[in-house]
Amino acid sequence: MFNIGCHLSASKGYAHMGQEAVSIGANTFQFFTRNPRGSKAKAIDPKDVKKFLDYSQENHLGRILAHAPYTLNACAAEPRTREFALEVMADDLMRMEYTPNNYYTFHPGSHVGQGIDKGIELISDLLNTILKPEQTTMVLLETMSGKGSEVGGKFEELRMIIDRVELHDKLGVCLDTCHIYDAGYDIISDLDEVLAEFDRIIGLNRLRAIHLNDSKNPFASHKDRHEKIGEGSLGIDAITNVINHPRLRHLPFYLETPNELEGYAEEIKMLKAVYKE
Repeated sequence: MFNIGCHLSASKGYAHMGQEAVSIGANTFQFFTRNPRGSKAKAIDPKDVKKFLDYSQENHLGRILAHAPYTLNACAAEPRTREFALEVMADDLMRMEYTPNNYYTFHPGSHVGQGIDKGIELISDLLNTILKPEQTTMVLLETMSGKGSEVGGKFEELRMIIDRVELHDKLGVCLDTCHIYDAGYDIISDLDEVLAEFDRIIGLNRLRAIHLNDSKNPFASHKDRHEKIGEGSLGIDAITNVINHPRLRHLPFYLETPNELEGYAEEIKMLKAVYKE
């Protein structure tokens, strides 16, 4: 089964997102837990959650993926910035338990001159504080493009975070096709080797979700600008190979391309046409 969805607005609640996903041919979706540039979170409505859970079961929706706000920096130099990240993520994980057994992804952060080792230490410390044995939500480290002082542009960096986290069974990875291509992993010409490297360093058993994006930038540019599927430097052939790869095809794919609903519907239709059942 092809698990494909896109990024939807959570402003009208869970049930509305589920209905929107189905209306455009999706069977899963991603959403921000709160304003992506701020800290305010909409109050959870238990009736809305119940309606969504029922609708999700009736329409066979796959695991949904919540995304932490972009403003968070778990390894910032400023203590208050790190505290803000901890407070928001802890609250997010508590809220995620209303819709159990789903995914939550975040950008590991930027060490802002402290050095990669210090950045990894701070991110791991935050995760050791917020992860709980009883939680059902899997937290996913996102692969990054390696711009500036970003942590997560190399598979080794994600592995080092995982190794420092006590409840590492609560951790997985979300692979972003735009990010890793921009980071210097050639998924056009050498997808098999990239996945073999991921398996050697992190383990493909930890790969739980894929952000499916084309890139506005050339290979190894260390930038982060998503493009519509087939209109960027990756191209439709590379994306087709990703969704059909035997080591990836079972995973959920989430579009984060620069689109509105109509555009997402067209991309989903196009991707379904090239996915080999």
